[in-house]
This record gives sequence, structure tokens and C-alpha cells, in this order.
Amino acid sequence: MYPGRIDLGPGRAPGTDQATAAALRRDLNVSADRFPTDVQELQHWFSEAEPGQRIVAVPGAGQAVPIWLLGSSLFSAQLAAHMGLPFAFASHFAPEHLEQAITLYRDRFMPRAQLDAPYVMLTANVFAADTDAEAQRLATSMQVQFVYLVRGMPGKVQPPIDDMKSYWRPEEKARVQRALSRSFIGTAERVETGLRDLLDTFKPDELMISGHFFDPKARSYSFRLLSEVRERLDADAH
Repeated sequence: MYPGRIDLGPGRAPGTDQATAAALRRDLNVSADRFPTDVQELQHWFSEAEPGQRIVAVPGAGQAVPIWLLGSSLFSAQLAAHMGLPFAFASHFAPEHLEQAITLYRDRFMPRAQLDAPYVMLTANVFAADTDAEAQRLATSMQVQFVYLVRGMPGKVQPPIDDMKSYWRPEEKARVQRALSRSFIGTAERVETGLRDLLDTFKPDELMISGHFFDPKARSYSFRLLSEVRERLDADAH
């Protein structure tokens, strides 16, 4: 994403021609009604180039690069189903429509060239540590960042703080906790319990893990604990 619109003048773009500039156009003010057409165009660029085709994607042409739809709404779920594409739901920050979106996608899925059956990925936040208290403290970095968003002041990930109670207002707390309800915070055992419930409930084909850590070492250790959890989950699944 870029901050605002960049105007290069009529029909001009760095190092290209008008046709290519049009193919690369992106306008944040365009209606969502245009998005399905954008996806179809992207599929076209990744298909085999036709003789005489003026614009060829290099190295994408003919590679059949898999296309996913990532969404947090029912619109994206319906579009992914209609176009026969794999669907990733942003449940790590927008879980409100998770159940309805996944059900709608699976019920309305139409097999296409890329995929012959629905394929779902879910996302979740994980903060794992040796104690629940330490994991909760590490997770305050993410909570503070979301408070910034609520206040209209997006910014970088901040260091953990010791007291969220005095930091956020009640209405902010409610909004942030609702947005981050698909977060699993605590010891490896606690995280495993939460993830098992998520997997058993929605049965996704894949699970993507996110975590807004301030300290890279804490993030690395959290993922090391999570890798052990994954091994146990995989063993039970098979």
C-alpha cells in the first residue's frame, strides 16, 4: 500500500508505456465492484501468453501461480467460492464473521481450474512463554498497537508494558479484545489447548500464526515452543 494517490500525469509511468501503465493501475478510490475483475486479470497474466499479446508478465506468464483470496468479510468468502480459489480468513484481527464466512465459502464453492474442492486457511495470534504472566506481558505490545489503531494513530510495535488497565479506556479495551479474540496467549500447554479447540471447531486445511512481538528473541522462543505444539497436533491428526 502507498500513502495516498501518486499522480504521474496523463498516460505516464516510470519506464513503461500507456498500455502497461493501465495494466498496473491501482486506485484506492475504486469501488469494490472492480475487485473481481482485478482477480481475473491477475489470473490472465499468470496463464500462457498468447501470440501477439502486447503485455507479458515476466516471469509469471505460464507459471500458473496459485492465487489466494485473503479476507475478513462475507464478500471475500463469496468471491473465493465463486472463483474456485483457496480462501484465507483474517481471523487474527477480524474474527467477527469467521464462522459465517467459512460456512458460506464451503457451501458455495464452485470447482475451477486451480482448485476442485474448498481449501481454508485461518490465522491466529500466538504468544507463548514459560509462564502465562510473561506471555500476557509480551502480548501487550500487540494490544497497544491495536489501541493506536482505535485512536487513529497507527504506528510501530511498542515495547511491552506492565499495566494495560491504566493504559486503555473501557471502550478501547472492549474493541481491542473483540478484534483479538482469536489470540492464544500463555504457556505451551495453554496455547495448545486453544489451538486444538480452534482446529476442532473450524477444521481448516492450514493455520497461519501471527504475533506482534517487540523483542525478536521472545518471538523466536515463542515459535520454538509453538513448533513443539505443532508436532503434537500433527501426531494426533495422523
